[in-house]
Amino acid sequence: MAQQLEESHNIGSMRRQLRQAQGSEPADLVLKNCRVVNVFSREILEADVALTGERICGVGQYRGKEEIDCENMFVAPGFIEGHVHIESSMLGPRQFAAAVIRHGTTSVVCDPHELANVAGMEGVQYFLDQSEGLDVAIYLMAPSCVPATHLETSGAELAAAEIGELLTHPRVLGLAEMMNFPGVVGGVPAVLEKIQAGSGLVIDGHAPGLSGPQLQAYVGCDIGSDHECSTADEAREKLRAGMRIFIREGSSAKNLEDLVGVVNQSTSHRCLLVTDDCHPGELSREGHLDRIVRKAVRLGLDPLIAIQMVTIQVAQYFNIRSKGAVAPGFVGDLVLFDDLEDLRPRWVFAGGRQVVGGSEEDGGGLGKEEAAPVESGHRVLRSVNCRMVKKPFEIKARPGRIRCIGLLEDQLLTEELHLDPTIYDDQVVADPDRDLLKLAVVERHHGSGNVGLGFVRGFGIGRGALASTVGHDSHNIMVMGADDGEMEIALSALIEMNGGLVVVRDQVVTASLPLDIGGLMSSLPVEQVVAQHESLLGAASQLGAAIADPFMMMSFLALPVIPQLKLTDRGLVDVDRFEHVDLWL
Repeated sequence: MAQQLEESHNIGSMRRQLRQAQGSEPADLVLKNCRVVNVFSREILEADVALTGERICGVGQYRGKEEIDCENMFVAPGFIEGHVHIESSMLGPRQFAAAVIRHGTTSVVCDPHELANVAGMEGVQYFLDQSEGLDVAIYLMAPSCVPATHLETSGAELAAAEIGELLTHPRVLGLAEMMNFPGVVGGVPAVLEKIQAGSGLVIDGHAPGLSGPQLQAYVGCDIGSDHECSTADEAREKLRAGMRIFIREGSSAKNLEDLVGVVNQSTSHRCLLVTDDCHPGELSREGHLDRIVRKAVRLGLDPLIAIQMVTIQVAQYFNIRSKGAVAPGFVGDLVLFDDLEDLRPRWVFAGGRQVVGGSEEDGGGLGKEEAAPVESGHRVLRSVNCRMVKKPFEIKARPGRIRCIGLLEDQLLTEELHLDPTIYDDQVVADPDRDLLKLAVVERHHGSGNVGLGFVRGFGIGRGALASTVGHDSHNIMVMGADDGEMEIALSALIEMNGGLVVVRDQVVTASLPLDIGGLMSSLPVEQVVAQHESLLGAASQLGAAIADPFMMMSFLALPVIPQLKLTDRGLVDVDRFEHVDLWL
């Protein structure tokens, strides 16, 4: 499969590259006066970078048909994102590419399982179609968990046969994160068939807290990575078992500070830096992988190691042989910057062509940043099929305590709290004075009328309601609020707009962000999505939200593969036991 990804050289282009590499003919383009970041030897070389077409022909002293003075800037390989769900940016592939290339990212390995859980194979094909021919090379991993578990209702199912079909595509590199780790360890046949379909290719993992003999069993199924480590001890155990550790620093889960100490001379070649999820405001204001590199360096990591963790180590793990280094034969994906200790890209080259900086300051595919149109009947455009039921959020009171989801700061992990309910008129209600909000997951794919109900503590919201069609990973409708009536208003508004995010206050929708692609992404340009999203977050903060992006955090409360307590359309889930539990103790 990896060989299919490489652009073949014909004899003519190879001869031209040979002549230009040896200096008998001027190179097509020479970047002069560079400080080249060599990711193989982990050193800085003062040299020129010569290119023949889209490929680097040599690093040394060269003359060119075209020469650009790089003014002693550092030249590093273009950054490669090793694990991201583009849907979480609320941008389509084209808009996402336009946003990240400004920050030096020239290749992305994404897992489109969010849209696949909504629209199945049509959703994956949408990603392939929309990401064709961009300056940023977008590779896919075949979604392994559609649905993620049997504990929720998904919009689609992808079995081993569909996964095998996807794996024949030249831009599909392997099997995406195997989130159903209980299914793997338990030897569930349908799960093992998916792993078998990816045999011989890269298989990503997802195993929060897995340890001991169960971890050994999981890794023994050829699962090669994990991005869910939250402690240094967990990361070390997984490194010793042979896994690559993807250190995640996203918009919701931030693990870099806890894990950076694991990276040293002995382990760095097995570690990558990834985002997993990145919302549009943070992407626009603070950056992408460059943001993580800067933070890693501030935390004491050698800058050259940090650069390796977003370039060559990603390329080698995913068998992308032509990317990840500034060296002969590699694609001319390059990022240029002034300060190694505070890396901020000035110029970016993709395929040997300058796309950001210099004379093309607004380049990088920005002209393509609106989503390409799709047929009106496409499944990604008709993604909300929700049947309203009467008083969907009522919970009749009974004696005893209740289970409540407790948030943990900067983590996707939650805890299970046991609390006395607040009761009014024989109904269990939210109690914002105790930071206790009602949470609901409403099935939106098949019109089943399923509504899962629970409570959550940690958002700090004192009034109103939030609702969203982003609810990992099956993406049913999430509704959270301090009042049942306002939760119903939020739900109705979301159904009417066919997906998105809404804020309700004083019985009125005060802000919204339509997400017309699968209820997950907007077809609008980056700047418009960022502006609407920031307005939405401002309206949420007026409800008293203690979290910068409560929608992002709320979306993970439906993910029943990250411990401890979660909620799906079928009810509360004890993730450790991997089964449904009652609201009442």
